[in-house]
Amino acid sequence: MYARSVAVVTFDPQYRAATEAVALLDRSARGRLAVSGPQAAEFLDSLLSNDIAGLRPGAGIEATLLTHKGRMLAEVRVLCTEDELALDTERVSLQALFDALQRFRVGYDVDVHKRTLALGLLSLIGPGSDGALTDPPGPAEHAHHGTTLDGRAVRVIRSDVGIDVLCESEEATAVSAALERAGAVEIEEAVAEAIRIEHGRPRFGVDIDEDTMPEEAGIHERSVSYSKGCYIGQETVARLHWKGRPNRHLRGLRLSEPLAPGTPLLLGGRQVAVVGSVTTSPRLGPIALALVRREAEAGALLATADGASHATVVDLPF
Repeated sequence: MYARSVAVVTFDPQYRAATEAVALLDRSARGRLAVSGPQAAEFLDSLLSNDIAGLRPGAGIEATLLTHKGRMLAEVRVLCTEDELALDTERVSLQALFDALQRFRVGYDVDVHKRTLALGLLSLIGPGSDGALTDPPGPAEHAHHGTTLDGRAVRVIRSDVGIDVLCESEEATAVSAALERAGAVEIEEAVAEAIRIEHGRPRFGVDIDEDTMPEEAGIHERSVSYSKGCYIGQETVARLHWKGRPNRHLRGLRLSEPLAPGTPLLLGGRQVAVVGSVTTSPRLGPIALALVRREAEAGALLATADGASHATVVDLPF
């Protein structure tokens, strides 16, 4: 089990910047790889859960790397450029993704590139994100293109909460300064985590892990194709989708007080959830994400083992 942390927002001006204007967060610690070569799309299509072969330059997609039993090893953003397929994932899943690329590339005319240290990733968050750039990406999530910012080459990428800016790592400080001059307010990660939790977006290694299937995590509609050709884990996830019913679902929790991540929650004396990401939202108060067993439906009142704290199950997003 990965270490979990509680995100407690204590800087209301930062939160307002991220929800009402534009905020800036350095996410360069995430993992980045790339695959190039004439069979890059075909190769990734055989490995990842979404329709990689259907991507065209300037488009992107979410996908997962699965085990043969349909459990997730990584959640991956795939961006198609003119030259390669760029991969972005949580740092905790980077090694599993790299190992899979190396293991299954045999027989394909592809090259795998490490990009984590070479590239910086800056996230603009908030409705004013477009205004911080002279050449923002299109409105579709994951739309992207190369451009310049203050004379420096960057790639701008539409995210669910704003725009990501990819640049050479040695240029990250200068690019960040240019974005701040354009009005972006630097925020702490806890603020960005609060917004992620409010939007109901799970984080691999925190809310979901190697024991989770995409449908349990509620990400299958955006990260799994049920119509493309074979890929690792396809049979299991397709069978669950068409014929089964997940035992767990990602849900929101409204908490009576902040709880530590990893806290078990009970319904009628039976454990039905373990608290995942936690934040104290300036807008909503103490909230969390958790994988909750299906018998605990929206509106159910869960309790800690000692009965001192409670959590109400809610649908996502909050």
